[in-house]
Amino acid sequence: MSVKVDLDKLADALADFTFAYLITVGDDYRAHTVAVDPALVDGMLDIGSIGNTTQRNVTAHRDVTVVWPPREPGGYSLIVDGTGRVTDGALGIAPTRAVLHRKATAESPKTSPDCLHDCVPLKSQA
Repeated sequence: MSVKVDLDKLADALADFTFAYLITVGDDYRAHTVAVDPALVDGMLDIGSIGNTTQRNVTAHRDVTVVWPPREPGGYSLIVDGTGRVTDGALGIAPTRAVLHRKATAESPKTSPDCLHDCVPLKSQA
């Protein structure tokens, strides 16, 4: 069973971030990371044009991750996992999981008593 990403919550969260890092893997399963400026368009993350290594990686391994770093220390990062698709040298990603994530503090709400992180899943309640 997959978790349905709440696209409205994702769109709201994206307003707090500027750029992101796209992470793909090659056949050797080494991470390849590039800076990107994604936009949410019709339920997909539109990455735009991508380089040869990223294109090769996504074609071979469609699961990708996009990470938006926090604007300030202690802020949330936005992490989106998804399925990539290359069309005419451009990448679109269908989000499959999205979460706001940061290291927990004593004041942070915790997802579980043993959790070391403050996580806010951006998932549909239905």
